[in-house]
Amino acid sequence: MSLRHALLGLLVDRTASGYDLLKLFDTSLANVWPATQSQIYAELNKLADTGLITIATEGPRGRKQYTITGEGLAELRHWLTETEPQRNVRSEVLLRVFFLGVVSRDQARSHLTELAAGFTQEENALRELESDIEWDEGDLSVYGRIALEYGLRFNAMRREWAEWAAGQVR
Repeated sequence: MSLRHALLGLLVDRTASGYDLLKLFDTSLANVWPATQSQIYAELNKLADTGLITIATEGPRGRKQYTITGEGLAELRHWLTETEPQRNVRSEVLLRVFFLGVVSRDQARSHLTELAAGFTQEENALRELESDIEWDEGDLSVYGRIALEYGLRFNAMRREWAEWAAGQVR
């Protein structure tokens, strides 16, 4: 996935400013595809330059409201249906676990226990986010809930794995 496609997807249902999009990232995509303010604004400029989005309105202090164009919607649909998602995932967490043999068993067990606690915190943060969102029947809510459920299940699995792994280190 690219930031480009995330922004196009967020603009499908409504126009939004760069600030609005940053807030949407914080409440919907941060666990899937984090992005900084500078990354979002730079990508919005690129999308506008290529005609995938347009400036719908420009308000006080230069605040721009962006909207997706027909070309942008076509690009998003092409990406969704005709490109293969990248499945090669790098995991610094697992890379560190792989080399835990170079520290003491107590340190290794402690590291794995801390991982479990961190995964629990991530799961709890997602549960809090779930309760804070005003869900509706729109596509972003329906599919956002599906993505959120993935995050909840993924963090639960990672927590269970880390707890199991800590028990394996004797």
